[in-house]
Amino acid sequence: MSMYRTHTCGDIRLSDVDKKITVSGWIQTIRDFGGVVFVDIRDQYGITQAVISGNDELVDFVSHIPIESTVTITGNVRKRDADTYNPNIATGEVEIFIEHIDIIGKRTKNLPFEVNSSISVREDLRLEYRFLDLRNDKLKNNIILRAKVLQFLREQMIEQGFLEVQTPILTSSSPEGARDYLVPSRLHARQILCSSTSSSAV
Repeated sequence: MSMYRTHTCGDIRLSDVDKKITVSGWIQTIRDFGGVVFVDIRDQYGITQAVISGNDELVDFVSHIPIESTVTITGNVRKRDADTYNPNIATGEVEIFIEHIDIIGKRTKNLPFEVNSSISVREDLRLEYRFLDLRNDKLKNNIILRAKVLQFLREQMIEQGFLEVQTPILTSSSPEGARDYLVPSRLHARQILCSSTSSSAV
């Protein structure tokens, strides 16, 4: 698919066993059992378990990666043992045996809140760290649903003969950031090139 992934973290199945694949995403959890390290890596499509053992240097490296860091993992897909099967996730029958791992973006500070529990955090803190808040499953699913609804409506309107046009709009924020001013671009024709756009259907 790209230099960062051959599969997403949500589409690996038993049919991929013995394939060498690459996935990218955020590290959700790391479990170190002394010589064997399990890593849960997730992206917007799902979550997959990866494991490393037998390579002391790599085991030590993986076990010290901060959670919520962005990584790329390459390795072979193998079937999980029956007693480790996880029926709660779509990829619960398989895991990736890590051969190589790259840190794309390392978390360098303590997290202001846990991503999985961000809904219970006060709103101003969530907005300050919006990039973390949007990793929460509930918010992520809301964004995906919104995108699908808008796509469906747009497709239906196009089928009905609607034409979508782009309307240039000039915006200007007040110094204190309390309000935004919208300036109709038809009154300032020479400034259209500097404007942003909004969508409408007619």
